[in-house]
Amino acid sequence: MADILVIGAAIIDVLVSPASEKVFCTGSYPADDIRMAFGADALNEASVLAGLGDNVRLETVIGQDKAGEYILKYCQDKGIEVAGGCVRRDIKTGINVVLVRENGERSFLTNRNGSLRSLELSDIRMPFPGDIRILCFASIFVFPHIGPKELEILFYQAKSQGITVCADMTKCKNGETAEELAPAFQYIDYLFANAEEAMLLTGEKTVEDACKRMRQSGAGCVIIKCGAEGCYLENEKESFRLPAAAGVRCIDTTGAGDSFTAGFIHSLLKGKNLEECAKYANWCGAQAVETIGATEWIEAGDRDN
Repeated sequence: MADILVIGAAIIDVLVSPASEKVFCTGSYPADDIRMAFGADALNEASVLAGLGDNVRLETVIGQDKAGEYILKYCQDKGIEVAGGCVRRDIKTGINVVLVRENGERSFLTNRNGSLRSLELSDIRMPFPGDIRILCFASIFVFPHIGPKELEILFYQAKSQGITVCADMTKCKNGETAEELAPAFQYIDYLFANAEEAMLLTGEKTVEDACKRMRQSGAGCVIIKCGAEGCYLENEKESFRLPAAAGVRCIDTTGAGDSFTAGFIHSLLKGKNLEECAKYANWCGAQAVETIGATEWIEAGDRDN
């Protein structure tokens, strides 16, 4: 029985490293590595959590195709429980091409008609299973059909069942503000964003001010991921910055934020305090950037820092 429910996207990634714009001039370009992997926020988080030994359930949608079958088989092999009814005939399973530059930064080619942005509120089964202790909505702003009202319904349901609510985000797409999200934010115990996402949502110029604005919009604790600068956290009792793990060699930033969030949730489930959760989250993010792919580090490396 699952302790953690992760809601969001699950797709296939095709990673190219290093990628260069020279390919458009030369017609071909010799990359050092091209590989297929699993990706998208929710599947990344679920994969890391399962790799850390947690019992995880995934709510997502995929197509009735070979890529979808591949994802289902992967989840079965990793012990990730997949909600029934996730296969939809009206969509194709999303496949992203991830272009990783020499400095580890990446760009994406996405299928606008794939499953990446297809999740709707009706795809998420409520009420949630009674064994769930933590719910994580893996990316606010990813799904066009899940806006502030739908998030409010989703998070209210979780809170009414006594579930700890976590949520991560990507960049807002249509000029949304923290105030517009306040009806949903009021039910979030732990809200994650990276520095760019937080400042774009709030219009603030500093991480600290953005964090405060998101707290004022109702979130219980705001955790801002600052990459090589670590993370910044604020709740009603304290605020602090925690430096990143030392000695990290960045190869690929794909999935680093998802690994960070998963590491935080893993520690939260174990009853760790806020600083301990953040420290372990930083460590998980560091492990992710030192390998190609979003979750390959959990397959090969240590689970403890």
